[in-house]
Amino acid sequence: MNSPDVNPEGPGRRRGRPARTAAPAAEQRVEAVERALALLEAFADGAKSLTLAELAARAGLYPSTALRLAGSLIRFGYLARSADGGYRLGPTPFRLGGLYRAAYDLADQIRPALARLVARTGETAGFYVRDGDRRICLFREASPRPIRLHIEEGAAMPLDRGASGHVLMAFTDGALPVHDAVRKAGFAISIGQRDPEIAAVAAPVFGRAGRLLGALGISGPVLRLGAAEAAAIAPAVVEEARALSRLLGA
Repeated sequence: MNSPDVNPEGPGRRRGRPARTAAPAAEQRVEAVERALALLEAFADGAKSLTLAELAARAGLYPSTALRLAGSLIRFGYLARSADGGYRLGPTPFRLGGLYRAAYDLADQIRPALARLVARTGETAGFYVRDGDRRICLFREASPRPIRLHIEEGAAMPLDRGASGHVLMAFTDGALPVHDAVRKAGFAISIGQRDPEIAAVAAPVFGRAGRLLGALGISGPVLRLGAAEAAAIAPAVVEEARALSRLLGA
């Protein structure tokens, strides 16, 4: 009995059958990995500790599934158990975040600019980068005022709301009227968009060959940072963003 005519390129593939083209990397999915990442994303709003039920609900998983995935994440240091039995982020995301920031090699230039903005405006200053359909606070300098905006470095926020989000979209692929206005003005102002109590001003920071590196901005409570105050602060934000761009090779 003759053996089947098998393509040496792979078991079970008969000769003459066209090879299946692999999907682009961005379209390939491993559901177990995505579910595990959903557990980590549950902490994106700054939650310090979550119960198993809360973790599962935020990730859209059954508690039994969340429990199995959490065990693997704990073994690799992505999650840890709190003293009260809850789950919190482990040391691995912090370590990877440090490597991520080091890859940009911008801290020595950006942190002084943030400090100057805080001194000039009295509000919290931050530097944001685009990560797909969200923005990441890569660096921040807190306001010295007792009532202030508190944002952790590494926090992820929506890209379609807030001054820095509008800047990041305007100078990448944003095509809405708001993005046209930002490109024309050279900065963005938002009042109560992401949070009804928060206002912000941001301007783009460019590097070599005019490549957008991120958005430099300030944020504060609307009770002292209304539309008029934000417009008055905008020139200082633009000035610091342009100075930083020159320093970074723009």
